[in-house]
Amino acid sequence: MRIPTLPLIASALAVLGISAAAADIYTPGEPVRAKFKDFALPFLEQNCFECHDDETTKGDLNLLELSRVDETNAATWKSVWAQVALEEMPPKKKDQPDVIDRLRFSDWIVGELQRVMKNKGGFHAHMDPKKGNFVSHALLFGPLPDGIQLTPTSSPARIWRVTPQEHITRLNELINTEPKYDPAKPGLRAHGDVVPTNHGGELKLYFGIDRITSVVGGTVAYATAVKSVPVVLSSARKVGLKNYPDFYSVNSAEATQILGKAEDILKYMAYGPLSLVGMPEQITDDPKTYDKVKPKGDLRGLPTAIVYNTKVVRPLTPVLDLMKEPEVTDERLRAAVDYLFEALTFRPPNKPESDSYLQIVKDSIAKVGKKDGVMMGLSSVFLDRDALFRPELVEGGKPDEHGRVMLQDWELGLAVNHALCYIKPDETLRQAIVDGRMRTREDVKREVTRMLDDDSIRKPRVLQFFRDYFDYDLGGYICKDTRALAATGVASRGESHYRAMFDATASTDRLIELVLAEDKNVLKELLTTQRVVATKNDNTYFGRKHTKEEQVAAIAAKKKAEEEEAQKEVAELKTLKAEVAALEAKVKDNPEDKAAQKSLTQQSRLLAAAEKRIDNARKE
Repeated sequence: MRIPTLPLIASALAVLGISAAAADIYTPGEPVRAKFKDFALPFLEQNCFECHDDETTKGDLNLLELSRVDETNAATWKSVWAQVALEEMPPKKKDQPDVIDRLRFSDWIVGELQRVMKNKGGFHAHMDPKKGNFVSHALLFGPLPDGIQLTPTSSPARIWRVTPQEHITRLNELINTEPKYDPAKPGLRAHGDVVPTNHGGELKLYFGIDRITSVVGGTVAYATAVKSVPVVLSSARKVGLKNYPDFYSVNSAEATQILGKAEDILKYMAYGPLSLVGMPEQITDDPKTYDKVKPKGDLRGLPTAIVYNTKVVRPLTPVLDLMKEPEVTDERLRAAVDYLFEALTFRPPNKPESDSYLQIVKDSIAKVGKKDGVMMGLSSVFLDRDALFRPELVEGGKPDEHGRVMLQDWELGLAVNHALCYIKPDETLRQAIVDGRMRTREDVKREVTRMLDDDSIRKPRVLQFFRDYFDYDLGGYICKDTRALAATGVASRGESHYRAMFDATASTDRLIELVLAEDKNVLKELLTTQRVVATKNDNTYFGRKHTKEEQVAAIAAKKKAEEEEAQKEVAELKTLKAEVAALEAKVKDNPEDKAAQKSLTQQSRLLAAAEKRIDNARKE
């Protein structure tokens, strides 16, 4: 049974209890340095024990048994924190603690949970963006209670893992050359735009598809035969805003996949389609030459089913220069290392970084030879911290009077670039960083304004924000009843619906770009606009149903067109019969005329095909 201690606590509070704490200045974000016995226990006594002691254990929770925060009771303290922070406890009908008391108590629990869980996976629940929905609007937008003192805003030192879209676009830059932005066709994908999902909604990196001239099989066989690798990095959330620094890491499984894909990418950088084919004859400008030597049997879905042309369209890099020469020199090795490092991290390596990776490549070559050693050694660059994370550690700079240090140089420049782009900084921004002109607010304003005003600088990060905000890119992943879709009368019995939804993502991207360009009530316009960006294939969704009169006219027009086509085919058939008859007579008179025999064979085939086509049309 609980011993009555409220009178004692009430007298003690005047000196060191909750009221005394409330009288102190409270600064949100500052650690609450207090002990359980002197701080937390009085709060529990005053606000919690009435309903959660050994006599009244509401919710089967007895807080009398709760001691200072440790690993064994962390779950209980987390529950207490959630209830207090969300203002669900004490119950609304009970006396409520002062605002500052509640905030300070919540901060104290968070601090203690972070301390005791540091080596047990950490405590991150308070960092979940969903918690933002429960922040008191009165505190956010109203006058602050007496005793709360805010410090000037700042962010903690942190690192951001790159997003899946940014990472795969970064890798795409190594092996594919995208077209420059064409102001006459602003809706076309250009250099700097995100790598799009395929027609099935998969985000993949494709190798050499801009050089394919022929393939055995249909769409499915093509998708299987072509070389591709799926995106590796994951997202913690399927809907809503996803890019938060405290959400993500790169686990061992992802690191292993990155290494495997790095070797594929490096081989393509060095050898092009030769790294993809089973036979060198597959690389030719005349696919018929491959037909003479290609393997027998069904090649559908196999790498040997594809023929590539000889035109070199991939980026030509120091990796190619390194591998095309038999000898190995430090100059070529360092050039390959430095190029790859900047391509993956968006900044040049410093001397220790360059030396370190150079030594890794040299050691790999010494162990397994040049061909495999270069690939093995350079693959390590793909796992560099800055290839997977963007740091904001501010390890240099002078703090202001509040202890804040502004980002500068590469950290600031890459933060600006990251806010808009998925590819490395353009030459103007890069030069500003190198020249020390990325250190002030004015520098940021100059570069952001320049980038926003230049349509040729693609800004997929802006579109990704709207994708996250509205989730319009998820339509193709919503499964529908196939039978119900077919009953609507849409093409392909509804099978085309999913591709249409993925295509609609690109169309909606373009609509958003148009609304942003107008820059008038953007959010309202996006929520209420009746405009759509659509193609002919979208008539099923946006087309108007014909009236009865229009239906009759359409049927009549179709019938007339069919009659005209039939008359045309009959005339062609008559002409072909006459040509065949003339050639037959010519061959009969002169059996040695090889040219006439060849022409007769060709025309006879055309005649047979035309007769079959007309016969099938009559049956329909």
